[in-house]
Amino acid sequence: MTTIDNVFQPPSAAPSAQELQTLSMPELYDTEFPVPQPIIQDLLYPGLYILAGAPKIGKSFLVAQLAYHVARGEQLWSYPVQQSSVLYLALEDKFSRLQQRLVRMFDMEVTENLHMAVSAQDVDNGLEEQLNSFMQKYPDVRLIIIDTLQKIRSAQDEKCNYARDYSSAAKLKEFADKHNICLLLVHPV
Repeated sequence: MTTIDNVFQPPSAAPSAQELQTLSMPELYDTEFPVPQPIIQDLLYPGLYILAGAPKIGKSFLVAQLAYHVARGEQLWSYPVQQSSVLYLALEDKFSRLQQRLVRMFDMEVTENLHMAVSAQDVDNGLEEQLNSFMQKYPDVRLIIIDTLQKIRSAQDEKCNYARDYSSAAKLKEFADKHNICLLLVHPV
């Protein structure tokens, strides 16, 4: 049985750029793919997620709850949680507002594994380097939350459209897959 990691490598020689990368049905069946390890069992796994909803309905409170429970390794609702460090980019907040929200939600029960920032570069101008640098310092990160997508769009993306959103999401998904983490984007609609 062949094992395949995140980067697809077929059992035979790698095809040229002009060739499709294929597997026959027997090769597909004989290949053992890694089972993704959940961050929150049956709820969050490695990859890119988008949490979208109307403004001011509690998306930031929800993602703060997710971040806190993962950072502490505490069960969330009835779901088991794998403890890890978490990066929460609360890009529409100030640290004072974030402090008020977290004290309101969790009182004084703190965790060293939850790291927060209120500013970041955009997706085309340095965000990946910032995330890589953070992950070098905290290699046990399994969850990164970006609240909101609008704040990491390039300045040229002022008039957003599907193609630009898709491009930004594709870059973030590639980053999440490369690092085997969950990247959760918050997007008001």
